[in-house]
Amino acid sequence: MNCTYSNGHRPVEYVHRHAFRTCTEARIKIATWITDFYNARRLHSVCGFKSPIDYERDYQATLAEGLAA
Repeated sequence: MNCTYSNGHRPVEYVHRHAFRTCTEARIKIATWITDFYNARRLHSVCGFKSPIDYERDYQATLAEGLAA
């Protein structure tokens, strides 16, 4: 199967562990993986090595503390 990716990025860690029947299935599964795991739970250096979810929670807590003060 020869699928093209619009952004030139291939999530290799995911792709090599799965077999896809069609390019459409691959695109859907990869997009789901990116939004559910890679962007949401993976630790990012720009977030102080926190997941974006944890970073956002801590940021919101900091804002709430500032408003309460």
